[in-house]
Amino acid sequence: MDRTRSGKPGLGVWALIVALVALVVLTFLPSPYVIQRPGPVYDTLGTATDKDGDEVPLIKVDGAETFETAGTLDLTTVQVVGNRERTPSWFELALAWMDSSRAVVPLDSVFPEGVTTEQRDERNATLMIDSQHEATAAALNELGYDTGAQVVVVDAVPDSPAQGVLEADDVITAIDGAPVASATQLREAIQVAAGDPVTLTVLRDDEEQTVEVTPVEHVEGGVTTWLIGVTLRTDYDFEIDVTIQLDNVGGPSAGMMFALGIIDTLTEGELNGGENIAGTGTIDAAGTVGPIGGIRQKLYGARDAGAEFFLAPAANCDEVVGHVPAGLQVIRTATLDESLAALEVIADDGDVAALPTCETAGG
Repeated sequence: MDRTRSGKPGLGVWALIVALVALVVLTFLPSPYVIQRPGPVYDTLGTATDKDGDEVPLIKVDGAETFETAGTLDLTTVQVVGNRERTPSWFELALAWMDSSRAVVPLDSVFPEGVTTEQRDERNATLMIDSQHEATAAALNELGYDTGAQVVVVDAVPDSPAQGVLEADDVITAIDGAPVASATQLREAIQVAAGDPVTLTVLRDDEEQTVEVTPVEHVEGGVTTWLIGVTLRTDYDFEIDVTIQLDNVGGPSAGMMFALGIIDTLTEGELNGGENIAGTGTIDAAGTVGPIGGIRQKLYGARDAGAEFFLAPAANCDEVVGHVPAGLQVIRTATLDESLAALEVIADDGDVAALPTCETAGG
């Protein structure tokens, strides 16, 4: 007897019912993933909303002549959907997997175990402030200003070579007689010593003294580094006052675009030739551009905001190749000078096709 003709559901109908029930269940089941998607794009040459809801210049300079700009120098961001308190459903994940502008990533990679959402936001806010200081230093160094950099000890790690030798608020002025102007420079000198004792000149309570520290070897992932066990920060005393207004955005990845925006504001003419240009990358006072996360989402965000060119850190090139949205040209950069050189070609209507990309040698 044919059950489908007798008014009773057939196997196909039951399969559909089971699938629908499973779909409903999956909609409410938590998952160990979060979703990254393109976030807002901010023009460093434009305005931003302050905490009072007023539109103010994203970059404001006092104490130096500023100039009119045109076009855009956009910084890009990534939004994370989900957190430890509420992860995306499996249904949301399925939709994200089918969207090339989104990425599904493990929860632990964005929200480490034991770290609350509030703690993560606080850390990202701190990184944003640090990136603004480093970007200002990089820009002013490029323009020939004195940044008054000082490397300051935050604290010494317990049971490390620095414990009992270096103290909080010590200012490290030299290593083995060579002047120190950045934490990066100090770390590089320690690596060159390769485990030999180093002599540090420090200012402690405005009195100069020398101390000796012997770095210890640290091996991780097959890579050896030499550490003295100290947390550092770089303080600056800028000749001019640069204020960057950008609330509700955290992390260090806007550093390079901040630096370019500051340089464009302080120099005559249009750094970008009036074109719409976006980018991303950390930066230090020496102008080194570093890698960031979520670059694929940032590419799509830049394209959707109308950018024609995108400055991408060379260290992120393996994530860029094969994922560039149509209508966007990606330019590889590893330093502030390389970024400025690329902008000069664009501004002068030069051969932009010859600019380094992530698919050319070295990328």
